[in-house]
Amino acid sequence: MLKGLIFDLDGVLTDSAAYHLQAWNDLAKSIGITLPPAANDALRGRSRMDSLDLILAYGRQQTHYTLAQKQALAASKNTHYQALIKQMTPADILPGIVPLLDAARAAGLQLAIASASKNAPTILTQLGLMDRFAGIVDPDSLQHGKPDPEIFIKAAETLHLAADEVMSFEDASAGVAAIKAAHQFAVGIGDATVLAAADVVVPTTAALNFAALQQAFTAQ
Repeated sequence: MLKGLIFDLDGVLTDSAAYHLQAWNDLAKSIGITLPPAANDALRGRSRMDSLDLILAYGRQQTHYTLAQKQALAASKNTHYQALIKQMTPADILPGIVPLLDAARAAGLQLAIASASKNAPTILTQLGLMDRFAGIVDPDSLQHGKPDPEIFIKAAETLHLAADEVMSFEDASAGVAAIKAAHQFAVGIGDATVLAAADVVVPTTAALNFAALQQAFTAQ
């Protein structure tokens, strides 16, 4: 029986993913790396340090920096990102999300956030959504980043629910892989080819329909 919904944040509840990608691309350019188009999907859903390692790998600069230097680069990116998201308001909630959250609340479901972003509480507060969620996984508590299932397992635990009692939402291939590795029902938002491992894929958040999703979950 469906008892809870778990959401990635960036690219699912709001388009803060675009700000992340802008900040990472700006950082990459500053150290002489031009990211290929494929990097946009590859960077989605990853932790800060995992993302930096991926960028350095694209530029074959994996051995160019000490750990302290890498931490400084990641901190610089985050400062840039935080400046970019200061302009966010409830108007930045993606289409279809508020009706979905309203329907879930009416059905008595619990909600949690499973985001690698350390800025999730700030973003949720700016969007006016903070009080909607019973649990938010702290990225600092994680040992592994997506596609490892740890974050989705912990999100279900914050709601005191089993894997077969939750439905999780992602817009990145690494995130969908993490959901399925956690043995949860996966809803992918975006390109059906990229997110083929999901149980249900919708092209945009505007296509999310609670009744249809609940039916698909029950039919699995």
